[in-house]
Amino acid sequence: MVSLGLTLVMLAFVVRLFQVQAVDADAYAAKAEKNRYSSHKLAAERGAITDRGGVELATSVDAYDITADPTLFTPKETKIGDAPEQAAGLLAPILGEDADKLAKKLRTPKTRFTLLARRETPQVWKQIKDLRATLADKASTDSKTVNVLAGVLAVPTSKRVYPNDGLGAGILGWVNADGKGGGGIEQQLNKELAGKQGEIRYAQSGGRQVPTAGRSEKPAVPGSDVELTIDRDIQWAAQDAITEQVRKSGADRGYVIVQDTRTGEVLAMANAPGFDPNDLSQAQSTSLGNAALQDAFEPGSTAKVMSMAAVLEENAATPGTRVTVPNRLHRGDRLFQDDIDHPTWYLTLNGVLAKSSNIGTILATGELGKTQKQANKVLYSYLRKFGIGKETGLGFPGETSGILAPPEKWSTSQQFTIPFGQGVSINAMQAASVYSTIANGGVRVEPTLVRGTKGPDGRFTPAPAPKKTRVVSTKTARTLAQMLESVVDDEEGTGTKARIPGYRVAGKTGTANRVDPKTGRYRGYTSSFAGFAPADKPRVTVYCAIQNATKGSYFGGQICGPIYKKVMQFALKTLQAPPTGKAPARLPVTFDPGKPDTPGRPPNGR
Repeated sequence: MVSLGLTLVMLAFVVRLFQVQAVDADAYAAKAEKNRYSSHKLAAERGAITDRGGVELATSVDAYDITADPTLFTPKETKIGDAPEQAAGLLAPILGEDADKLAKKLRTPKTRFTLLARRETPQVWKQIKDLRATLADKASTDSKTVNVLAGVLAVPTSKRVYPNDGLGAGILGWVNADGKGGGGIEQQLNKELAGKQGEIRYAQSGGRQVPTAGRSEKPAVPGSDVELTIDRDIQWAAQDAITEQVRKSGADRGYVIVQDTRTGEVLAMANAPGFDPNDLSQAQSTSLGNAALQDAFEPGSTAKVMSMAAVLEENAATPGTRVTVPNRLHRGDRLFQDDIDHPTWYLTLNGVLAKSSNIGTILATGELGKTQKQANKVLYSYLRKFGIGKETGLGFPGETSGILAPPEKWSTSQQFTIPFGQGVSINAMQAASVYSTIANGGVRVEPTLVRGTKGPDGRFTPAPAPKKTRVVSTKTARTLAQMLESVVDDEEGTGTKARIPGYRVAGKTGTANRVDPKTGRYRGYTSSFAGFAPADKPRVTVYCAIQNATKGSYFGGQICGPIYKKVMQFALKTLQAPPTGKAPARLPVTFDPGKPDTPGRPPNGR
């Protein structure tokens, strides 16, 4: 009986041995291979974002994702049941994480990989390695000591940093926890910046790589660098100026655009308040994004330059055309007025622009057609050519096209308010582009923010050439530039605070009723100033707008004129634009009603 029992046991053992060696060998080998080998993704180095001179605005530095193999924290491996808690207690102060949450991750069943912390600095990983080594040394001499950090590992990655803190944050955007662009250029060009992930596969034992057990690696492909059109110094000047003015004015926000009039390149795009993409936890949700492109607002009197462009281009009037401007004007279902009460003004068309008369603008644009409907269609066609109601061409995330209804849908009041910039909405970039178009001889060049990209091979690929559109003739553009000088130079103009010694300046003020985004009703004002310099040989356009100033003046010429002057002076100096040599010829602002008009001019405003 004993012999038979022993025989049966031996037979069972032989059968099992045969099953393991012959039948299940491949399965066990595969399981052992799976348990022994570990693979991880290799993050690609994200491309840098630089200004036009190669100065880094966003870059990446070495970092580590701190990970762990939860299977190495079991009582079977560590001989103690509270290994996850002990390890979590040691890691929590180093990682700045909650110990209970870390312990829960280390107890995750049936997985060999858990993420404890993302993108930690090399200094943090060194702290963990040093502590792990200390425990290992102690465990080698003390049987009661267990290296509870043996299963803690690190995967090399990178961390996005912004060396200039909040400078240009609205343009740059940020990178989210998954390493993808969460806004701005980081989001718009994420594919180019991100590159392609690689993969590493290696054998491990006790949480460490086994160097002799073989290793395979597919290298990551770095992302491309992106060169912007922005000039860091001009961006700083614009951001500093608008931030200070928004603070002094108790305003909700403000923006400044600086654009090269010839190329359409955006040299600065500043928002206030802004945010620091290095620390989004401190950012206000209303400050994230790029308000200069994402806010839609009624431009007010800065839009009158488009109305004047239409009047001049259609030969409906000349700068010297007489326009008698009453204190009130009844049109449609409304009684219109200027921003101040006044006796009847006797203005030239140039004077209408210089004194920013709403009534004068209504009278002038009424000459664009035999009927008001015809005049509306003509004005609409010019607004569209100037880029109103369309995307700017930047392709920026969240950009608004503004609102410009077709003329057949204009309300009775809009037929007369749109000519002076109410009843239509734009973004700050669209407003700047209008003035750059005039400065560029009547040709609109789509604005650009990106000059090109540099691939991992070091080859620079320039951005596609921007689209160009003829909006008005060179003659009309030059005439408008001369008229805009009257706004700044003439003592009766509204933009005298924008004067720059040594330079001829063309500009226009704006003070518009503001739609409160919370209530949808008019509350407060949009204050603005737009212009270019030198007026005789344009080089730079600057546009400034401030929303809902509550302290001091809210007139555009008073609070945005000085911003324009400060930023424009800095930009002209930076770009080494020479001072103006020839004094401008003054155009008349008013006329004497007692003297006869020049023959051949269109009739006085109806």
